Amino acid sequence: MTWTSRGLVSLACSVLVLSACGDDGSGSDEIGESDTQGEAGTGTDSESGTDTGTDSETGTDSESDTESETDTESETDTGTGGDPPEGDPCAPTEWDEADFVDVYDVGPGQPYEDPSAVPWESVGPGTLVRIHWRDEPYRDKWVINSVGTEDAPIVVTGVPEGGQLPVISGDGAKTRAELDYWNEQRGLIKIGGASAPSGDAAAWIHIENLDLREAHEDHGFTDANGSPQTYAGNAAALYVEWGSELTFRGNEVSWSGNGIFTGSQSADVHVECNYVHDNGTSGSIYEHNSYTESARITFEFNHYGPPCPSCPGNNLKDRSAGTVVRYNWIEAGNRQLDLVESDHQELVDMPEYATTQVYGNVLVEPDGAGNSQIIHYGGDLGDESYYRKGTLYLHHNTIVSTRQGNTTWMRLSSNGESCEARNNVVYTTAGPGALAISDGSGAVEMASNYLMEGWVPTHGQLEGSVDDMGNTLGSDPGFEDVDGQLFTPDEGSPLVDGGEALPGGAVAPTWEYVPHQAGTPREDEGAPDVGAFSG
Repeated sequence: MTWTSRGLVSLACSVLVLSACGDDGSGSDEIGESDTQGEAGTGTDSESGTDTGTDSETGTDSESDTESETDTESETDTGTGGDPPEGDPCAPTEWDEADFVDVYDVGPGQPYEDPSAVPWESVGPGTLVRIHWRDEPYRDKWVINSVGTEDAPIVVTGVPEGGQLPVISGDGAKTRAELDYWNEQRGLIKIGGASAPSGDAAAWIHIENLDLREAHEDHGFTDANGSPQTYAGNAAALYVEWGSELTFRGNEVSWSGNGIFTGSQSADVHVECNYVHDNGTSGSIYEHNSYTESARITFEFNHYGPPCPSCPGNNLKDRSAGTVVRYNWIEAGNRQLDLVESDHQELVDMPEYATTQVYGNVLVEPDGAGNSQIIHYGGDLGDESYYRKGTLYLHHNTIVSTRQGNTTWMRLSSNGESCEARNNVVYTTAGPGALAISDGSGAVEMASNYLMEGWVPTHGQLEGSVDDMGNTLGSDPGFEDVDGQLFTPDEGSPLVDGGEALPGGAVAPTWEYVPHQAGTPREDEGAPDVGAFSG
């Protein structure tokens, strides 16, 4: 059955108010939306606000829009996340110092006391920096603006002790005097954009196994000139101004304005096996656990916990071309996924811009988490010519909402957006009628999903369409233990063998997430199982 704006009896009315202009990927952050949905039991889902920030070397990034030579035509990734990971997907990388030109060991009993002793201004291809755990946090901040290669990368990795990652804290951090870079107040570790070391962009950088925290406006630092400074409201623990082939792996990222931030001059970014949580700004919708705008980006095997208390930002917010979100656990946030538009024409013009892959994820919406929409796809800046206007491929996800009121699975921003939804399980605890598929706009085609009995096309006014191509309905998907968040299908679950082959353009999952920050090969015997886990 297809529900359309002409075929659906009007339910409640939804009012959408869009503001103008937003994040340019480097300096100012978004102008948001106000979603007054009129949904029973949910209240008002407000994201309204303004941001008048602009980009300059004194606090933002105007140079990144005009001088970067980041390759946005790289053939490294096709927009589907590249080849599936091999081996243990989150095993620590074994870096052999014999493969590197320069090796810097930092920490107690090591040649370098702290990260500020490392000559970041002169690191080059084939550099390995190992930061060893110690009792006290390291209070250092720095920039990497050097170009490695695939065979000779620049690697900064923590050396844990007893499972504890070395802590790099922005609270009271100092900057090495030999460095000279703009936007010090925007990040704890910055990638790209500096006068010393000079260069066009950074490339082939790995940041691994570090606990990065407290790049937040509540904290201060000492800049390269020895002057006290305060972090910007949108500061990030990992701040990318420009660079390509960047891997952030096995880190814990917390208590910062934005946990991870990438600007529009970044390309081929890999966010893997991290624990990202408690980022944001109290009372502000403009900072998020991660906020990215890249030419091709892949998120996999990450654990996204809730943003900081009283912080109404989204969990994973992205404005990239070629976005792949797979095998992650994402819990709470104003929305779990906010996949909206870039306002940079070079990204909008990329073929990958119109294709977004979301598969194999666990998305958890607790009661009172903010917006009742789980996923937003399209745009939020008001100029629909920049909206994604493509297809969201949404497959094999496990979506659980314990909201007492209504839940909306997805919002497509305009009728130019579409979603192919296959083999997902969407479970809500609020009872029949609480689950809506769409917020009203766009075209949703859904088949072989497990949905709650009594679902409705929308809680508002349907202006697009919801095409029911055959789904399984019920009140109990047969999870192993809902209260214990064990969402693997139990014996006899209708999820087992309940799926179908995916349509062209979609990517079938080959792995599944293991709580937390781990993975295991997915094994479907017979027909595909529904959801993120095989039975």
